[in-house]
Amino acid sequence: MAQLWDISPPVHADSPVFPGDHATEVGWTFRIGPGCPVNVAELSLSAHVGAHADAPLHFTDDGAPAGEMSLEPFLGPCRVVDVSGVRPLVTVDDVDVTDLPPRVLFRTYATQPTTWDDDFCALDPPLIDLLASHGVRLVGTDAASLDPADSKDLPAHFATHRHDVRILENLLLDEVPAGDYELIALPLKLTTADAAPVRAVLRPLTQESSR
Repeated sequence: MAQLWDISPPVHADSPVFPGDHATEVGWTFRIGPGCPVNVAELSLSAHVGAHADAPLHFTDDGAPAGEMSLEPFLGPCRVVDVSGVRPLVTVDDVDVTDLPPRVLFRTYATQPTTWDDDFCALDPPLIDLLASHGVRLVGTDAASLDPADSKDLPAHFATHRHDVRILENLLLDEVPAGDYELIALPLKLTTADAAPVRAVLRPLTQESSR
């Protein structure tokens, strides 16, 4: 079998979320016992916990919710770009745009922290413009957001919106060498939510998946 890289961080009660966002809660509606043959878990969590796809509704009131996003950008050839020595922004000077596939994932951490990090590396909006001009349709990061934690105007998010580029955030890329892969990261069909969790994986490109 072809190797798979699971690039989704684990989701549990201690998973980091943006300060003030809803912490993950996991409980039980039913437990196996007399008169009950099954365990049934109940979940309460932010749409932005773990690996997730931001929908336009996240930053524009009239934007599409997660359930209306096309799945095509979330499946297919991608490139992992290691910028783990770069701070505070990944800029156009940090990225080689030669022969880019339609999806680009940025590894900004040598090791992704397991607690909230206010100092994560964000993406410079002109970089989004450049990537889109080279045919990129999805941008991903192992950071919590494309924009700095204290940003109020979210320029990188709005740059993706101008170009109809999709967003993946909080990927786990610690064990993934820079290079080209096939991405599979389909968001849940949450019809009214501003984001959706994904189970993101990478696998080696084949002749079929590189098309």
